[in-house]
Amino acid sequence: MESSILGKTGLGVSRLGVGLAEIGSAASGEQKQVGRLLNSALDAGINFLDTAECYGVSEELIGRYVAHRRGEFILATKAGHVAGGYVGQPWTGQTVTDSIERSLIRMKTDYVDLVQLHAYDAPHPPSDEVVQAVLDAKEAGKTRCVGYSQENEEAAWAVESGLFDTLQTAFSLADQRARHGLFDAARSQGMGLIAKRPIANAAWGKATQVGDTGKPAGGTKSVPEKLVARSQAILGLGNIPGMSDDPIEVALGFVLSHDEVDTAIVGTRNPQHMLENIEIVESRLPISQDVVDELHRRYDDLGGDWRSID
Repeated sequence: MESSILGKTGLGVSRLGVGLAEIGSAASGEQKQVGRLLNSALDAGINFLDTAECYGVSEELIGRYVAHRRGEFILATKAGHVAGGYVGQPWTGQTVTDSIERSLIRMKTDYVDLVQLHAYDAPHPPSDEVVQAVLDAKEAGKTRCVGYSQENEEAAWAVESGLFDTLQTAFSLADQRARHGLFDAARSQGMGLIAKRPIANAAWGKATQVGDTGKPAGGTKSVPEKLVARSQAILGLGNIPGMSDDPIEVALGFVLSHDEVDTAIVGTRNPQHMLENIEIVESRLPISQDVVDELHRRYDDLGGDWRSID
C-alpha cells in the first residue's frame, strides 16, 4: 500500500484510510463482521483508522477487535460533542477533556495519534477553552497530534490559526472547492491533509445509473442528493475519453491524483467492499491525468458558486 507522511506530524499513513462512522451503527449480529473488516484492512497494509466520539459503538469495536494490534496503525478520533451517555454541554473544554478520556478507555489504548475538533456544528471559531483542551491532551501525551475537521471558512480559519497539525476536509470529484486555495494554505503551514467523502457518498455511480436529469446541482437538500446532482451535471457535459467505467476507480483515482492529499478515508461495513477498494488503489491507479484535468475543468465551469458541502 502506497504511503505518505502526514504533514508536520511525521506520521507515515497509508494513502487509503478507513473512515469508521458506518461501523458505529453495526448491530450486535454484525459486529464480528466489523472485526473481520478491521483486521483485513490492517493485513492489507491500511494503517489509518479514523473514528469519532459520536460514531455509535465505533470506538468500542476498535477496542474489541484491534486493540491487540495497536502498534500497527495510526489511530485518529474526534471530540467536542456530547455522546455515549455523557451528561454535559457540547463544545466546552470539560466535554472535550472527558471525551478524550472516554475514547482512550473505549479503544483500550493509552494514547491516540490524532484528536480532531469535530467541528461540523461547532461555534465558529471554537472557544479558547476548547482549543486549550486538545492542546493540553497533547501536552499530557494522550494524543500525539491535534487536528480540525471541517469545510469552507471554518477550515480556512483552522489553517490560518496555526494551532493544528492536520486538516480533515471533504474532497471529491463532486466537491472540489478545497483545491482552490485551501490545499496550498494548509501545505504552507505544514499541515497533514485527510480527505473525507472521497467517493462522494457513491454519487458518481448513482449519477451514472440515473443519467443527467437536468436538475440544478443546488436544488436538493441532503449531502448525498447534492453530490449526485453535481455528478449528474458533470456527466451531462458528455463522455470523458479514457475514463474508466468503474465509478469507485474514477472517484478514488481523482482524489489520490492530488499529491496534497496524504490519506483518503472511505467508510464501509462490508469487508468485500474494503478489499475491492484496496485492489483498486494498489492495482488500477493512477487514472489518466487527462481525465483528472477534464474533471477539474467541468467542475470549475459548472460549480463556480458551489460551496463545499458541510
